[in-house]
Amino acid sequence: MPLSSLLLLLLIASICGGIGQSLAGYSFGGCIVSIFIGFAGAWIGMWIAGEFGLPEWFTINVGGRPFPVVWSVIGSFLFSVV
Repeated sequence: MPLSSLLLLLLIASICGGIGQSLAGYSFGGCIVSIFIGFAGAWIGMWIAGEFGLPEWFTINVGGRPFPVVWSVIGSFLFSVV
């Protein structure tokens, strides 16, 4: 994966993590924490979607890999609440 794709992916993950944290009403830290929460939220969200057989909504392809934006925000929200 090229450096530009990796930086774009980190930016999208931090935005999704920040949105999830703001919806939950908690803020655990800065940009690095938001990136971690965004990636963890994507993993949690896609796991929940797979368990319930829900479709992927609004995915962005970065470097040939899909990143589920909606499930990342939902997973980040759940991760922040718990």
